[in-house]
Amino acid sequence: MTANSSSGPLYKNRKILVAGGTGLIGVPLVRQLLELGAAVTVAALEPVDRALALFGDKITYFQRDLTDMATCLELTKDKDFVFNLVGIRGSVGIGQTKAASFLVPMLNFQTNLMEAAFRNAVDRFLFVSSVCAYPQSKLEKTEDTLWDGMPMQNDRIPGIAKRIGEIQGEAYMLEHGWDAVRVVRPSNVFGPHDDFNPATAQVISALIHRAISGENPLTVWGDGSAVRDFMYSEDVAYWMIRALQELPPCTPVNLGSGQGTDIRTLVALISDCLEEKPEVIWDSNAPTGDPVRVLSMDAAKQHLGYELRTPLSDAIAKTMAWYKEQPSNGPGNGGNG
Repeated sequence: MTANSSSGPLYKNRKILVAGGTGLIGVPLVRQLLELGAAVTVAALEPVDRALALFGDKITYFQRDLTDMATCLELTKDKDFVFNLVGIRGSVGIGQTKAASFLVPMLNFQTNLMEAAFRNAVDRFLFVSSVCAYPQSKLEKTEDTLWDGMPMQNDRIPGIAKRIGEIQGEAYMLEHGWDAVRVVRPSNVFGPHDDFNPATAQVISALIHRAISGENPLTVWGDGSAVRDFMYSEDVAYWMIRALQELPPCTPVNLGSGQGTDIRTLVALISDCLEEKPEVIWDSNAPTGDPVRVLSMDAAKQHLGYELRTPLSDAIAKTMAWYKEQPSNGPGNGGNG
């Protein structure tokens, strides 16, 4: 999937930092920026060999800890744009079981990176918030409902961290007139280069790993009724590039499919891509998060001309095909996560 040519004039020859550019969204985003002619620097914790395997010599790569302010100041110096895609891996429940391990580094790197971008007068900065910042509701989540209540208990601490990042961007604009920050709130994102380790992975990548590894019966948390809004990583990257170009400053916009899919349907779509369908056992005592979590895409349609690019069934098939091609990830083995 290629980046939209209409974005080319903004990005051509621009010096861009992608923090977290070796991850799920970072890889397709970097590749699309390169197609648009940008000069891309990537910073992440992954080894240099990982970056070379992904991008070759098309980027400048720094293996750095972005919780350090001095590092953030160094990497944002002379940059035109910054994309903050840095995240912390964790499945449902991380906000309770490893609350401090999530919260403290998350606040450090998101606060320091934006502060450094402000000090270095970066022209535009994309802050990636999350669906987990929303309060629990069975209704479609519209952007103006974020502060109508606390995030659900499982996501309370990660959700509050994301809210703080959004407020930080607004605070710079109110006090200093720095209007660089754009904000997007992605839904449940999946695709190639995801975390496929079942101990830390989100629902789709964990199920794909276990299904391709030949687990049978396949035990799934919950009763299958939980509804989620899933979006393919390449599509998220595409709309993030558009968002940095077209969104008004500090005007949060959802990035999702706008379509609710229950977990039973999700499991069926994954099974359809297997030669042998496993027996499915539902563990109704396991945590499942919000009963319903679907984003309204009305604001994205208004500001970005949003439309769904990859249907869920196609995105799952593409992700599974990619995963099967990775070393040690074929049926009958544990995979490399």
